[in-house]
Amino acid sequence: MESVVQYGRRRGSSKRVSSAEEPSRGNQPPDLRQVTVLTKGEWQRIQDELNRVNKDKESMKEAAKQREALHVQSTEVVKKWSNTIAGQRQKKLEAKKVREEAEEEKRKTIDKEEAKYQEQHREEAIEKAKTQIYFQTNHVKGLHSALLLTEVLKEREAQIELKQRITSASEDVDKELLDLAKTSRDEALRQEQEKALQKKLEGQAVAGDLKNQMKEREQVREQEKIENRKDREETQRLQQLYHWEQKMEEERQAKLRRSLMNTHLEHVANRDLIKATHAQKQEAEEEQRKLFLSAKQKMMKLRKEKEKELFNEAQMRREWIMTKLTVTQQEQTANEEQRVAKAVAERDEKLAQQKRKEEEKKAAMLESIAAHREFMQNKKEQEDKTTKQDMLDRLQAKKEADRIFTEKQQMEAQKIKADGRNIHEFNATQMAEKRDRLMQLRREEQEFQEKQAETEVKEENQFQRYSQNLINAAAEAQRNVFPLCKAAGEGIGAGLCPVSSYLVQDKTGGQMPKYVSGATQNVEKLNGAKDIHQAKRRLGFTWS
Repeated sequence: MESVVQYGRRRGSSKRVSSAEEPSRGNQPPDLRQVTVLTKGEWQRIQDELNRVNKDKESMKEAAKQREALHVQSTEVVKKWSNTIAGQRQKKLEAKKVREEAEEEKRKTIDKEEAKYQEQHREEAIEKAKTQIYFQTNHVKGLHSALLLTEVLKEREAQIELKQRITSASEDVDKELLDLAKTSRDEALRQEQEKALQKKLEGQAVAGDLKNQMKEREQVREQEKIENRKDREETQRLQQLYHWEQKMEEERQAKLRRSLMNTHLEHVANRDLIKATHAQKQEAEEEQRKLFLSAKQKMMKLRKEKEKELFNEAQMRREWIMTKLTVTQQEQTANEEQRVAKAVAERDEKLAQQKRKEEEKKAAMLESIAAHREFMQNKKEQEDKTTKQDMLDRLQAKKEADRIFTEKQQMEAQKIKADGRNIHEFNATQMAEKRDRLMQLRREEQEFQEKQAETEVKEENQFQRYSQNLINAAAEAQRNVFPLCKAAGEGIGAGLCPVSSYLVQDKTGGQMPKYVSGATQNVEKLNGAKDIHQAKRRLGFTWS
C-alpha cells in the first residue's frame, strides 16, 4: 500500500488518492462544541447593524406619511362643504360667473341688434347713394332742369295771372286774398312749430333714455365696487385666519420639536445602556474566540506530528530506492562496452548513408535546376502570350469604347433632334393657347359690349319710363311739357343728353367727366369779376 503526502504529491504517486480523500474530508459533520447559536433578536440586531437600519428614523417617516395622508383626506372632504368660508367664497364666485355670463349674453343680443340696425342703415345709405348717383347723370339732370323750367314757366304764368287779377280785382278781393295768404302762411308756420316741438320731444325722450342707461350703468358699477370691497374684506379676514393657523402650526411644531428632543435624550440614555450590554456580549464572544484558537492550535500540533511521521516513512522509502539504483548502475556498467562497439558500427553505417544522401541530394538539385530552367522558359512564353493577349484585349476595348462613344454621339444627336421637335411642339402649343386666349378675350370683350349695350338699353328704358311719368304728372298738373319732351329725347350730343360728345379714346368708349356743375358755377360767381372794365381799372390796365 502506497503512502500519500498530505500537502503535496510524491513524484510518481497517483492523484486519485488525494482527490478521493477530499470529498470524504469535506463531508465530515461540524463540531457542535465549536458552533455558536444565536437568538432571533441577536440575529436581527446583527442584520440591522450590517444594513445600517435606523428604526426610529423609519418610524418618524412613517408617522409623517400618515399625517400627510390624513391632511390630504381631510382637505378633500372639506373642499366639498358649502358651509365653510372657502365654500361660501366658491359659491359667490360661481354666482358672479353666472351673472357675468348673463350680462355677456345680454351684451351679445344688443350687439346683434345693433349690427342688424347698422346693416339696415347701410342698405338704406347704399340705395340712397345709388339714387343720388342716378340723379347726377347728365341725362337725368337735363330732365330735372327741364322739369324745373316747366315749374318756372308755370309759376311765371301764375304770377302774371295773379298780377292781372290784382289789377282788375277790387280792394275787398285784395283783402280777402291777403287774408287767405296770411292764413296759409300762419298755418304753415304752425305746422313747422309743431314739427319742431315733436322733434324736441323726441330728442328729450332719447336723452332721458340715455340718462336712464347711464344711471343703470352707474348703479352696476357701484354694485361691483361694493362686491369688490366685500371680496377684499373677505380676503383680509381669510388672510388673518391663515396667519392665525400658521401661528398655531408653528406652536404645534415647537411642541413637536420639544417632544422629539426629549425622546432623543431618552434614546441617548438607552443607547448607553445598549452599549454596556453590547460590551458584555463582546467579552463573552472574545472568550469563545480564545477557546476556539486554543483548539485550533492543538489541531495544528497534531497535524505537524502526522506530517513528520509521513516524512520519515518517505525517507526510508527513498533510501531503499537508492540502494536498488546502485545495483542497477553496476549492471549497466558491464554492458557499456558492448553498447560502445555497437555505437561505432552504427556511426560508420550512418556516415555511409549520409554520403549516399548527399549524392542523391546533389542529383536532385541538378534535376531541380533543370526543371526550374524549363519552368522559367515556359513562364516567359506564357507571359509573352499574356502580353500579346492584353494588347489584343486593349485594342478590342478601345474599339468598343469608340463604338460606345459613337453610339452616345448618335443618341445625343437624336436627343437634340427630339428636344427640337418638343420645343417646336411646345411653341406651337403656346401659340395655339395664345390664339385661344386672344379669341377668348375677343369673345369676352364682345360679350361685355353686348352686356354694356343691354345695360344702356335698360337704363334708357328706365329713363324713358321715369321721364314719361314726369311728363304725365306735369300734364295732369297743367304744366308746359315741351321742355320735358325735348329733354327726354336723344339730343344732338351736347354733353347733356344720352349721346356723349367727349369719349375716351379706348375700347370702352366711356364718356369723359364734366367738371361744370352747380358748385363750380357758384365758386365762379363768388370769386369772378362782375364788371371786367372795373377789374381792369383796379389792376391798372388803362388806355387813353
